[in-house]
Amino acid sequence: MGFSKIQERAIARKGGIEELNALLPKMPSAVALAARTDDRYLSEITRCVFKAGFVWRVIENKWPDFEAAFEGFVPAYWQQVPPEVLERLAEDTRVVRNLQKIRTVPENARMIMDVAQDHGSFGRFLAEWPHGDQVGLLMYLKRNGARLGGNTAQYFLRRVGWDGFIMSHDVVTALTRADILDASPTSKKGLTQAQNAFNQWHQETGLPISHLSRIVSFTVDND
Repeated sequence: MGFSKIQERAIARKGGIEELNALLPKMPSAVALAARTDDRYLSEITRCVFKAGFVWRVIENKWPDFEAAFEGFVPAYWQQVPPEVLERLAEDTRVVRNLQKIRTVPENARMIMDVAQDHGSFGRFLAEWPHGDQVGLLMYLKRNGARLGGNTAQYFLRRVGWDGFIMSHDVVTALTRADILDASPTSKKGLTQAQNAFNQWHQETGLPISHLSRIVSFTVDND
């Protein structure tokens, strides 16, 4: 399917091209991705892990307290933090006291440190990963990180500005209706089907994949 009809529907639903464009995410450069420090990546990973299955607004409102409780999310410290520190955090009212999610912090810190050892920094690793292979990146994060399956890693990548798609309910609905997606949206097959479509539309339009993903989501009625 050509992307022009999809874009036309999204424009019509949002009231015009300017209104549509105003809703599209801003895209940082590869230089900006590489320049972001590793503690900020651990912070954003943790934020997305805690948001999964929870009320997002609550996590956002508490995030300054999370930053204080986790002392800035420095990966070199959290990769080897003593277990008793995690247990104390599970009693700390500044954070959501979910010990299983708290335990993801050292695991994801170790992933970031391992990546940084090979690539110089986690940001440089993300900046160098090709956008046409988001599926490979998602598989890497799921395999090497903690609780980064489902849509969690996709939302993390969007938050830090990596150019990729999100398999939100509306995107899945639109891709299924267009006969592009016939597998589970969380499976490797389903993600690959979505990736192929977004790669084709990127070549066709020159638009960032994150913009294409948002435009697709705007074609679905939520009435």
